[in-house]
Amino acid sequence: MKKNIVGLGEILWDIFPEKKILGGAPANFAYHVSQFGFNGSAVSAIGEDLLGKEILTALEEKELNYLIETTDYPTGTVQVTLNAAGVPEYEICENVAWDNIPFTARTENLAKNTDTVCFGSLAQRNEVSRDTIRRFIQAMPEKSLKIFDINMRLNYFTREVIHESLQLANMLKMNDDEIIRITELFGWEGSEQEICRKILEAYNLRVLIFTKGTDGSFVMTPDTTSFQSTPKVKVADTVGAGDSFTAAFTAAYLHGEKIEEAHKLATEVAAYICLQHGAMPKLPDAYRELFR
Repeated sequence: MKKNIVGLGEILWDIFPEKKILGGAPANFAYHVSQFGFNGSAVSAIGEDLLGKEILTALEEKELNYLIETTDYPTGTVQVTLNAAGVPEYEICENVAWDNIPFTARTENLAKNTDTVCFGSLAQRNEVSRDTIRRFIQAMPEKSLKIFDINMRLNYFTREVIHESLQLANMLKMNDDEIIRITELFGWEGSEQEICRKILEAYNLRVLIFTKGTDGSFVMTPDTTSFQSTPKVKVADTVGAGDSFTAAFTAAYLHGEKIEEAHKLATEVAAYICLQHGAMPKLPDAYRELFR
């Protein structure tokens, strides 16, 4: 039976100067992991508006499962601008539907049957969604995989949220900007790798993923350290690249691949996403057929 994998948190429209593209890190993750043959689902909330209806249509077109509740709040949007290197900068609207994801009977039932969840800090900026994320994770089977893709946007996080999320998780994904913020929040000292080891041990994590953009990435477990260089590609934009990295690694990890092989696949997939526009392009068949 296919493993149930959930991306839990924000779903929204990334509004570029010339178009809008479906986004939100948990939804990106769910879509990409589903491309590897797993039963991926996006769990979030929308408003009772045209943008919300368009989200459901887009998810159906992408054949992605979802549990999306309708709220009295507007569907989320993010104004995205790209700098000269194709790296996105965000203006994130507040008090929107994904800030107010309700914990329903349907949500609890899904949690009890979820093998893996991916969640972040952004959707925890509001108490309603923060409570839903915690209750979802607490309802999951004991041996399930709980991935904290820290996703520290602007100032929508606190030390308490980061600490409690790390306690809930057994896998962490972070980047080179986020490790600086974590180091400052916790008052730690040391090299990047020393900080990674400190987090891995302090929170008893199975896996820690640390990406450094063009400077490569590390994957650490209590027993191993894997490094992969970042392929040099002509970047269209980097939106969703980190989410695809996490999804590809997770797919390979759940399939039983060695850490080094899962890391290699994640690096290749993220590089491919950087060649495309938007966060949810279709992967080549060679990747999609790997674990089927």
